[in-house]
Amino acid sequence: MRAEQGRGRVIIEGVKPEIDGGRFPIKRTVGERVIVEADIFAEGHDVLAGVLRYRHEANPEWSETPLEFVVNDRWRAAFAVTRLGRYHYCLEAWVDRFKTWRRDLRKKVDAGQDGAIDLLVGAELIEATSRRSSGPDATTLRERAAALRSDRPSDPSGRIRVALADDLALLVARYPDRRFATTYGKELHVVVDQERARFSTWYEMFPRSCAPEPGVHGTFKDCEERLPYVAEMGFDVLYFPPIHPIGRTHRKGKNNSPVAGPDDPGSPWAIGSGEGGHKAVHPQLGTLDDFRRLLAKARAYGIEIALDIAFQCSPDHPYVKEHPESFRWRPDGTIQYAENPPKKYEDIYPFEFETEDWQQLWDELRSIVLFWIDQGVRIFRVDNPHTKPFRFWAWVIDTIKRDHPDVIFLAEAFTRPKVMYELAKLGFAQSYTYFAWRNTKEELTQYFNELYQTEAREYFRANLWPNTPDILTDYLQSGGRTAFMIRFVLAATLGANYGIYGPAFELCEHRAREPGSEEYLDSEKYEIKHWDITRSDSLREFITRVNRIRRENPALQNNGGLRFHAVDNEQLLCFSKGTEDQANVILVVVNLSPHYTHAGWVELDLDALGLARERAYQVHDLLNNARYLWHGPRNYVELNPHTVPASIFRVRRRIRTERDFDYYL
Repeated sequence: MRAEQGRGRVIIEGVKPEIDGGRFPIKRTVGERVIVEADIFAEGHDVLAGVLRYRHEANPEWSETPLEFVVNDRWRAAFAVTRLGRYHYCLEAWVDRFKTWRRDLRKKVDAGQDGAIDLLVGAELIEATSRRSSGPDATTLRERAAALRSDRPSDPSGRIRVALADDLALLVARYPDRRFATTYGKELHVVVDQERARFSTWYEMFPRSCAPEPGVHGTFKDCEERLPYVAEMGFDVLYFPPIHPIGRTHRKGKNNSPVAGPDDPGSPWAIGSGEGGHKAVHPQLGTLDDFRRLLAKARAYGIEIALDIAFQCSPDHPYVKEHPESFRWRPDGTIQYAENPPKKYEDIYPFEFETEDWQQLWDELRSIVLFWIDQGVRIFRVDNPHTKPFRFWAWVIDTIKRDHPDVIFLAEAFTRPKVMYELAKLGFAQSYTYFAWRNTKEELTQYFNELYQTEAREYFRANLWPNTPDILTDYLQSGGRTAFMIRFVLAATLGANYGIYGPAFELCEHRAREPGSEEYLDSEKYEIKHWDITRSDSLREFITRVNRIRRENPALQNNGGLRFHAVDNEQLLCFSKGTEDQANVILVVVNLSPHYTHAGWVELDLDALGLARERAYQVHDLLNNARYLWHGPRNYVELNPHTVPASIFRVRRRIRTERDFDYYL
């Protein structure tokens, strides 16, 4: 142990955010702040000081910001992340002898005690500080030290004023004595993503179903024609299921039939044929040039194309012949197909990650992602990542994001909570959730408090999907059009990131393959669909309105400000979101019943809303433009699901002008 370490007195512990002892980074997007807290203390009663140190990985020099005392040995500081990539942060604290001396001198002066010796002690401290400084600051410090040593008895109060002057305290603070400082034993990390990792609006669409005529295979050019429709509804991420050639061996037919007809297109997730594999596009969709042109046209509409990454092969994939060692062979000489007993997926071969040539497999799979990055893709939805090794994902995401920090990976992992959280810690920027199956007030409140009010909020970014091609919940099957509206409002306001599988969602497709199943009847996974997006009963206008509300209200563009408020009716859910400065506050009330009108009294937490108890305030329903003047925390709401089953209120505080004229901000 170095002598300096032996004389270090400060303890630093209870650092937050710190994920699993610093093993994993926290997540932020460009422009956000990292607020760091820690318990910092030492024996005795000396005054402490400290700094939060931080730097971007590309910058060898550390920046510092002072720690501020909060309460009961808890300290806090913050810094903003302004660049993509990875930041490092750490804490350092020390006993501040000058602040301790100044505090004690003031106490003695206030008590009328003699401080002559204390002034000499202070002079030594200030003189030592002058040796750590230079230029005019050093000169000033030496002059102040000399003034404290003055032995003129006629002006003792003048020496006290010099000693306790605020400008002296500020000057000394620039050059602290950190010889015996304690540095926290770990450098912690922040991964900084692009803004769409924090706030995004996803629309899933099968390109092969975009043709204007029924029964015709869609193309990338047809997708270009669909872009205005997607953009006008307010979506900024357009997600495609796999766009690669589809195998024919064991191809699935309509409604997941094990026998396909001659015209059945097969499942897009059965990737690979003689026409190519993961680095090829289905020839009926078009060419790579067509795809790149689609990417460019989508960006002109403010839309990013997200691609599906499914690390699996059809029996016809070129990899099966080129790399047989990458698959699991059974004793009968056949390759193990995918299965989740009793379900069988004979059209899909999983990779064997325990192969002797695992590094070659890892390198090849990473090259798939890099290939599509080279085409211009920056967002990937990853199929079933929980069935591949954690160490693989840690490696592939880390190595890709070091060269391409703007890439976003969404984990489609409907699995156990610890597995979902581990994938998020390893680098997935967004994650699917259990939202689709949380229906009651208690279920929703408990689940979103877990996501947003616990440590999970530092690394797990929820992406809420009320439906997917694999998920048609009982709630949507039985609740009619209103059920889709309810679940849409919940997804779009509870989550800064959400998505829908369309056009099935806006057209309220609710027919299940069989009772008790979440599979769609005539699922688009196994056939080409023709959707009439001009139908009069479409939710298109409602979706457009809600997405516009999201874009215009920063409170809905993050999850940190979520607060639930009490309502005396179990069918009414009330919650709010606000910006950090409370300049924008949104209050949402949703009728969870798709069949019946419900009413009740909400009990608002006025402090959470930034409202004064003695002042009236206006709530402006952004869905129907109605305005109400409310007073205090308790107010009445009534929602008829057959008109609009929710209210999205903008809370407006009353402001009184000099002319005694009220308006609402």
